Amino acid sequence: MKRNTWQREAVREALDETEGFISAQALHSSLHASGSPIGLATVYRALGDLAATGEADSLQSPEGEALYRACTTTGHHHHLICRNCGLTVEIAADEVEVWAKRVAADHGFTGAAHVVDVFGLCANCTRLLTANAG
Repeated sequence: MKRNTWQREAVREALDETEGFISAQALHSSLHASGSPIGLATVYRALGDLAATGEADSLQSPEGEALYRACTTTGHHHHLICRNCGLTVEIAADEVEVWAKRVAADHGFTGAAHVVDVFGLCANCTRLLTANAG
């Protein structure tokens, strides 16, 4: 088990205070803006540790950047993420679970794992964008 250093605790607290997903670089900038001397490599390491223990969600943005947020649900889950405002909704997706197991088994795979994150526009952003277009 990793010990709780002040750096890891600072990253955890900053992540808890952040709405939605954030990159390691943006979290590092936020920590520095608040006066923390923590290094970028330490932020990356702490975020990786938090994700590995289930204390943080991690996903890859459509641009390929790793993003993190404090995890509010225990156990396996998926996300709906607004591309515009970053609103994130944690969802169960039983159909995805069944499909993933079946596809893996059909190809002789065992112990398969998966990550499913759905990016789109939330209802509020859709409404705002529609109103501004007309």
